[in-house]
Formats: sequence, structure tokens, C-alpha cells
Amino acid sequence: MITLKEALKLNKDELNKFKEELKAKIEARPELNAYIDVNNIGEGVPIAIKDNIQVNGWSVTSGSNILQGYIAPYNATVIEKMVDAGLSPFGRTNMDEFAMGSTTESSFYGKTQNPHNSEYVPGGSSGGSAAAVGAGLAIAALGSDTGGSIRQPAAFCGIVGMKPTYGRVSRYGLGAYASSLDQIGPMTQNVEDAAILYDIISGHDAKDSTSADMNDKVSDKLDANRKMTIAVLPKHIENASEDVKKAYQVAIDVLKAAGHTIVERELMDAKFDISAYYITATAEAATNLARYDGIRYGNRVTGTNLEDTFIKTRSNGFGDEVKRRILLGNFVLSSGYYEAYYVKAQKTRHMIKDQYNKIFEDVDLILSPIAPGIAPKFGELKNPMDMYLSDLYSISVNLAGLPALALPISKSDAGMPVGLQLIAKPYDEQTLFDGSLSLEKQINYNS
Repeated sequence: MITLKEALKLNKDELNKFKEELKAKIEARPELNAYIDVNNIGEGVPIAIKDNIQVNGWSVTSGSNILQGYIAPYNATVIEKMVDAGLSPFGRTNMDEFAMGSTTESSFYGKTQNPHNSEYVPGGSSGGSAAAVGAGLAIAALGSDTGGSIRQPAAFCGIVGMKPTYGRVSRYGLGAYASSLDQIGPMTQNVEDAAILYDIISGHDAKDSTSADMNDKVSDKLDANRKMTIAVLPKHIENASEDVKKAYQVAIDVLKAAGHTIVERELMDAKFDISAYYITATAEAATNLARYDGIRYGNRVTGTNLEDTFIKTRSNGFGDEVKRRILLGNFVLSSGYYEAYYVKAQKTRHMIKDQYNKIFEDVDLILSPIAPGIAPKFGELKNPMDMYLSDLYSISVNLAGLPALALPISKSDAGMPVGLQLIAKPYDEQTLFDGSLSLEKQINYNS
């Protein structure tokens, strides 16, 4: 598969030929179920798009039954920026319903397979995007990350996935899960491509009230030789698998060999991250998903009256995991429980942000796991609590609004990718990409 950097240099005839070849490759791998459908509506470099990002004229459903029949009437800001830069939305990729999940098993369209082994999950919720890039069925893709939904599937599928600082990429046109946590980001074959795609989609947007008034670029200033101080978290990884611990040590060794300074730091127990995240995310989800009632758009199941129509439409349209999170979100926001749960979660979120700020006073980056182990096999996370606990290394980044980048480090004894993440201080994407490029060059994962 050619890289994004190479594809941007193709002429029109070369690009059209490549698209036909790409379509043929996708049609030859239906069992992967990475794409929900493929649309060739533009002349630019083809980029796969997660099914919760608006593309004008496309069916966009967030992997849910309740949005069947909805056709997007406008482009998300990231799509407009892509088209202006010579890229083209090419196909929509599978995902966990409304981005709620870690495996793609909650999708209305069925599960996506991991391209390295069909018995294993590709991760979620951006599992379709990760699998498409990992299988060579996409040059690059867009995903969204609310609690690790770009970085975790990137790690499971052996690709690069980047979550920008909150506010650096417009959320206008992104199907909302948890508005204070969601971010769109690139999923690519390598760090340089991620920087290029990040530059294209980032920048201030007046349509997004949380958009940062910043438009600086990083890809033309990448420096893999820049020396940094990088924090490692020896106590934080005690609950990780041996595969992850080995990869962590490999990364530390190569970073030292590259001339970076390694220092040890600590983070608070991840149980606080999980509690604060799921209270915050489900509360915001319950509010955001109230708009899906069968009246304004999407599927409708007509009842005997308006209230009955609401109940039947939502009962039929939402899957079990989405219903579970709506119920939990309404509970923590309800009278009598708001102070006990939601307010405490926001105080904990502030503590999490403060601890990162303290670490970044004298370090440039933090090296961290993304998940406790390699991709699990299908069915291993049937218990919702097991799925929630699998997020313990990824969610604090979203709670603190930090940028982070996942990249592959090694392979497990079972031949599955093992990825780690580098985390930077807010709005310091340049340092994040420089450090990631340095690690990538030292690891040479695809050699």
C-alpha cells in the first residue's frame, strides 16, 4: 500500500487507477467487514471515514439501527478541510454503535475482524477504520476518540492512531457521544502520514464553540533527532500483560539508545480514571442521544401516541450497550444522585488533569500502555465490566484533554500487534509527533 505522502503526488490518471485497485481489494475481503459501504464521490486521494462523521449525501448511521435511512445533508468540517487539500472521502467504516464499545461487536452491521487474525477483535470503537488501514484496504482513515477509540484499535491492528488535544480538530459534523471528550483524529500507516493528515483536518472552526484558535502545522517541521525527556510509569503498568510489559521495555531501551532521557513518574490508581470517565461519558451520552426519537430523522416505530412512539422507537433502535449507558447516564444525573456521582466525577477529572500538569513541568512526553494486553478474542469481553476495565490506560488522556499517539512496537507470541502510546502536554502536537517519529524509526516495526 502506498503511503498518504506518496498518494498526494499521484496525477489524476494514476489516482483513478489506484482507486479501482483499492475497490477490488476491498471486494476481495468481505469477511473483514471493515467497510459498511464504499462511495467514490470525489477525485482526491481516498480516505476511509468512520460512520459517525457527516459526509454530504451519504448514509451516516453511527453503526446503529435507529439511524437507518438518515442521509447526511452536509459535510463535517474535517471533510471540507480534506476536500480542500485534495483528499476524498472514499467509504464509511464499521464501528461500535454510537462509539460505545471496544470491539465493534455492538455494531448494527456485525463485527469487524482483526486483519492479523480473524479470531481476534480489531478494537473499538473505530475498529473498522483500524482494520481497513491494517489490512491495506485504506491509505488512511478518520476515527473518533472518546476514551481511546482511535488509539486502542490502532494498537490492536498494528497501525498509527493519533488523538489530538481537545479542541484542535473541529467536532462539527461528528456524531456526539460525550461532547467534552470526543475528538476526531487520523489513523495511518506511519507517523509522518498521521502528521500530514492531522495538519489537514486541524485548525480553528467558528462552527465549533470548543475549537481552539490555533492553526499551526507540524508535518513540515518533523524532527526525529530532537532529544527529549520522557517519563515512564513502572507502577502504572503492573496490571499489564507480559506482552505489553515486554514491549514497554523494548520502547524504553530504544528511546535510551536514541539519546532520550528516561525518568520515572507515577500516576494515581487507574480505578479513579475509570470511575470519572464512565460517569462523565454516560451522563453526556444520555443527553446527546435524547435527540434520537424517531421524529426528526432515522427509524421510527409508530406507537399509539407520541410517548409510546418514543419508547418503541428507542427500544427497537438502540442496542444493549447503548441502552445500558443511557440508563447509567440518566441515573447519575438524576435528582439525589447528581452530587454524589456526577459532581464527584468532575472533581476527580480535575485531579487527573492536575497530575498530568505536574508531570509535564519537567518532561516532554509520557510513555504509556494503551490496553492491558493484546487484542482479546471475540466473546472475551462479553461482561460489560470487563470491557470498561480494559480502558484503564486510555481514558485519562481524554479526561485531561491531552494529545496522544499510538504506534506499534512489537508482536506477541501469538503474532498479534502490541502498541504503546506517547502522551504530550496540551497543544504540543509538535513534540508528540517528533518523539513518535523517533520511536518509530528506532523500532522499525514493519521491516
